[in-house]
Amino acid sequence: MSAALPASSREWHLVARPHGWPKPEDFALREAPVSAPAEGHVLVRNLHFSVDPYMRGRMNDVKSYTPPFRLDEPMDGGAVGEVVASNAEGIAVGDHVLHGLGWREYAEVPANRVAKVDPDVAPLSAYLGVLGMTGLTAYAGLFEVASFKEGDAVFVSGAAGAVGSQVGQMARLKGASRVIGSAGSDEKVKLLVEEYGFDAAFNYKNGPVRDQLREAAPDGIDVYFDNVGGEHLEAAISSFNVHGRAAICGMIAQYNSTEPTPAPRNLALVIGKRLRLEGLLVGDHTALRPKFVEDAAGWLASGELKYRETTVEGIENGFSAFDGLMRGENTGKMIVSLV
Repeated sequence: MSAALPASSREWHLVARPHGWPKPEDFALREAPVSAPAEGHVLVRNLHFSVDPYMRGRMNDVKSYTPPFRLDEPMDGGAVGEVVASNAEGIAVGDHVLHGLGWREYAEVPANRVAKVDPDVAPLSAYLGVLGMTGLTAYAGLFEVASFKEGDAVFVSGAAGAVGSQVGQMARLKGASRVIGSAGSDEKVKLLVEEYGFDAAFNYKNGPVRDQLREAAPDGIDVYFDNVGGEHLEAAISSFNVHGRAAICGMIAQYNSTEPTPAPRNLALVIGKRLRLEGLLVGDHTALRPKFVEDAAGWLASGELKYRETTVEGIENGFSAFDGLMRGENTGKMIVSLV
């Protein structure tokens, strides 16, 4: 069954590989025909889609953990929408679903690649963030990769972003002795302390990260959740206590670099401090999803877990939303809304 379908759908294509910072001319918003879904597929009208830092890496033609975007084809990413036509058992017109074909108005998706979501439990956009991949990234990185335990002092870089803000709050809820965050504006620093309950926060633009971190964490740190890399990682290594653990989630500071970036100059401290630095890919931790959803939904319902979203209206503003994300203009999850 389906309602009358539109003749076409707008979708974002990558048309050139960016060198350094992505430019508007590297992208094109194009129209594509819409047809009834094939057998075993559903047609979804996207209501919101996600833009995320990892997408910058997919714009490069290099071998990585996820394939690069293809030139002159639609980009993809997390999206949530309403089923407008179904040719699959178990999914009906009107159902709301989460899937991976964002950056477009309408998406034909295999039924086995969608997950039903309930708009009565949480706003649909929350399934792209606090209850979605970003929330699970925070949960898995803190508790599984970084082996957080009660009493740990935790430092989070990019702490006002979608992942970082959840990491700090989860650490606090689970008994961290101290939670410290860095962010790129005084307004975000205020948000971290006053709304998210961080014990201390600092604006990394106001002075050397190492000095500001030492002042905020005079007794050192046990866990570092890294969204930034670069100077932040070097500062964390300096502040680590013995047997410190880092979950390396992202290195946004160097995503647009055109030359190789230097490693932390103090890596030798890893030996004496017996540090563990471990990379984090959320796809390795899907088994944690049921426990994560149970915990996160409970914290949301009780008001203990707070989140922010930065919403950009209109598919025509998809590139500007991504550019704003890379420049740190968002607070919390960056969402493009098509409603």
